[in-house]
Amino acid sequence: MTIQQLYYAITIAECGSMNKASEKLFISQPTLTGAIKDLESEIGIKLFLRTHKGVTPTAEGGDFLERARSIYGQLRNLQERYADKSGLRRRFGVSTQHYSFAVKAFVEMAKHFDISEYEFAIYETETLNVINDVGRLKSELGILYMNNLNRRAITKLLGEHELVFHELIRCRAYVYLWKEHPLAKESSISLEQLKPYPCLSFRQSGGDGSFFAEEILSENIYPRTIKASDRATMLNLMIGLNGYTLCSGIISEELNGDSCVVVPFRDDEQNPNSVMEIGYITKKYSVLSEMGERYIEEIKKYLSTVKNVKEEE
Repeated sequence: MTIQQLYYAITIAECGSMNKASEKLFISQPTLTGAIKDLESEIGIKLFLRTHKGVTPTAEGGDFLERARSIYGQLRNLQERYADKSGLRRRFGVSTQHYSFAVKAFVEMAKHFDISEYEFAIYETETLNVINDVGRLKSELGILYMNNLNRRAITKLLGEHELVFHELIRCRAYVYLWKEHPLAKESSISLEQLKPYPCLSFRQSGGDGSFFAEEILSENIYPRTIKASDRATMLNLMIGLNGYTLCSGIISEELNGDSCVVVPFRDDEQNPNSVMEIGYITKKYSVLSEMGERYIEEIKKYLSTVKNVKEEE
């Protein structure tokens, strides 16, 4: 639960309309609706009833809003009297596709702050959740990638959530596999060579999964496929089943270990190598917090040290 969510709920109750509240708050109605749904899910009650005349608080919602107004009013008084000396814990969250470098940067960022004074959160999650989390202000930043296949779908969603994509790096794809895999010592690997082995990918939800996939060539039909929901399981499948995945090749050995390697993907006419544009998303017109600026600085610092990935010119 965040102060921003409380303010949204209070504003809706005052306006009696989701549309009027979104106009007053200068955010889109889907963003406002999503933020309230997240709040209702967290506290376990329904705050508002939707009618043809607008919205009205439920019995439980009315009690919650009364307490919320009291808390919000006290917070405003504290802020006005003490400004940044209030001692309130500041919150910073990141939602990301499954990138070890994003976690590594988060670790380095947190080292610069007294964690007892801040509420930090990082969510490794599905692509659609990354977009929703930033759109609904659950996270300040989101890390994801775009290419020629998913650009139109992702850009459309970003627009609907009033989000902006900021490019960090452009790179070609690599094959990520176990260091003892039969193909691990190849100078490059084609899709034809990979046919005997299971293709691993992260599970995605929402519409056409190929548009939200974290791997390139997701539109292909693979004879052997296995989906996973986290990086640890993905690594276990690589080792246990000689599986592979097609990724950016930007791997943090400090977090992932040295049991797996990346080998350049060799494309052909039927399977062209796609340029991956990895970047971060933010709310339109938003200004990064001190933690957000430090986090992006740490990501850029890490990407500048990557040896096995050449930035696409």
